[in-house]
Amino acid sequence: MFRETAIRGAWLAEPKRYDDERGWLVETWREDWLDTPGLRPAAPAMSYVSITRPGVARGPHEHRDQTDYFAFLGPSTFKVFLWDNRPGSPTVGARLTFLLGAENPGLLLVPPGVVHAYKNIGTEDGLVLNYPNRLFAGRDKREPVDEIRHEDDPDSRFRLD
Repeated sequence: MFRETAIRGAWLAEPKRYDDERGWLVETWREDWLDTPGLRPAAPAMSYVSITRPGVARGPHEHRDQTDYFAFLGPSTFKVFLWDNRPGSPTVGARLTFLLGAENPGLLLVPPGVVHAYKNIGTEDGLVLNYPNRLFAGRDKREPVDEIRHEDDPDSRFRLD
């Protein structure tokens, strides 16, 4: 189900959507996905859901230690950006973009050191789920946040189209 992208360690899956008269269902996390050869994320430490308004971007930012595991299911469409910023990575400097959401649901695993951002390019609010492998700000929110923000740097090389 998952396939490694052109950025080493970043994985993408197109989840199966099950539709019936009641609506639809998509599996966003299964423990047995960790058995995929080469896919080595830690299990989620928490989860959250966010709404992003049309035309709004989140990021670009990266994490030192955290792996993000996003689910883009709709109802809108997101342009998702990845940049490999890991010194020594065989794909350092690579940049990828995906269109994920209502028309093309996607599950995306982003390893530490890969800068990432997404922008709602649709016309309605978009829902994003994340299952990171670290607690935000640590246990009881008493630790520094594992985030390097690039979006406020006017000289950043991580630019959205």
